[in-house]
Amino acid sequence: MATERLAAVPPVPTSLEATGLGIDQIEQLLIKTLHTGEATGIAVADKMRLPFTLLEPIVERVRAERLVEVKGASGAGAASYRYALTDGGRARAEQYFSVSRYVGPLPVPLNTYIASINAMTAARGYLERDRLRNGFSHLIIKEDLLEQLGPAVNANKAVFLYGPPGNGKTVIAEGMGKTIGGDMYMPHAIDVDGSTITMYDPIVHEALDGEEDEAASVVVTSGQRDRRWVRIKRPVVMVGGELTLDMLDLTFNPISKFYEAPIHLKANGGVFLVDDFGRQRMRPEDLLNRWIVPLESRFDYLTLHTGKKFQVPFDVLVCFATNLNPESLADEAFLRRIPYKIPVDDPSIEDFTRIFELNCRRRKMRFHQVMVAYLHRRHYQPFNRPLRACHPRDLLDQVIALCRYRGMEPVITRELLDAACAAYFIDAQPTVAPPPPPARHPAAPAPVRRAEVH
Repeated sequence: MATERLAAVPPVPTSLEATGLGIDQIEQLLIKTLHTGEATGIAVADKMRLPFTLLEPIVERVRAERLVEVKGASGAGAASYRYALTDGGRARAEQYFSVSRYVGPLPVPLNTYIASINAMTAARGYLERDRLRNGFSHLIIKEDLLEQLGPAVNANKAVFLYGPPGNGKTVIAEGMGKTIGGDMYMPHAIDVDGSTITMYDPIVHEALDGEEDEAASVVVTSGQRDRRWVRIKRPVVMVGGELTLDMLDLTFNPISKFYEAPIHLKANGGVFLVDDFGRQRMRPEDLLNRWIVPLESRFDYLTLHTGKKFQVPFDVLVCFATNLNPESLADEAFLRRIPYKIPVDDPSIEDFTRIFELNCRRRKMRFHQVMVAYLHRRHYQPFNRPLRACHPRDLLDQVIALCRYRGMEPVITRELLDAACAAYFIDAQPTVAPPPPPARHPAAPAPVRRAEVH
């Protein structure tokens, strides 16, 4: 069975040249870092994510230029000195801030980031049936659906999940990302011709290493990884109706004067889910035209506000989920670039029962198959209502809420199911007419009394 591959560890730079950036760029970031206030050499190195042994020559140089001075010491060695900017250093910092106000980990050069993504792509393993089943073991999914998902994940090509609402298209897409599993390294920021682009986003990315635990080890250079990179789980980034074209381009802040990476670049190496496709604030054609080249060529072009264009990898498993007809959203030219089109249909009554049982176990409620039969007979068949995979979860949550309101232990009864369905569904007239009432025999006419003639 295929196993998760561990990402190659970025080696710690052993010289200033190994960082990939010029000495002047490193010096500028050092001066801007000290502009926030007095700090020890270890603290400055930690903020820049570099060993102090690399920064020490630059510190000595700016001290010689009277841009930085030593205010004291908290221990032995230059790393424990407390450094602060002089008046000349503060003036120099203001000059650097006029170009960019970025302060943080030293950026990684663009070519280093591209090489890392390409190496990760080349080393990607493949999923087999058992691992895919294990990845979806928390869900009730048909075997034929898994047989379509597996090749799509291995191919790492775009996927179109379509079908009626409420059958788990979003959950399936998220499960694809979790099933891929493994870890990867994401740089805090990258450098493109002197412009800084932030990459690591704690809202999107889940870090696997405690950055704070390594703060005390920034003096030495051996036996570590390059701390400008963060070890994360493979990202699963989901967007819905809020997606706009602006989110797919670099975001330049005119005040801070540096960039934030677009949302799909943050998803590199993982899964990018466009949920409710066709219901975005932009037209579907605009999104499709924006991605028609990246989906096929596997790279994208971004543009700085100066007009400079540069290429980045597009190593993303893009998943479109929609309950609309795919043919109404895209033309043949675009659909050709989404090689895997997978329908997610309504569950059968057998699968619906299994989903109901699974949700009962998760809520520690006793499962009664006869209740599912009653639910189907009373609230589905008369209205010709389709079964949805989300209904068991939603209806059981309604039952639990009602039980808590009544001050009783959650339990499934016909009366509680009727109340949950009355609140959940908008019922029209049943499509199956109820049987007519039994015919009533007309009452016998009262006998006519004849008047007597005297």
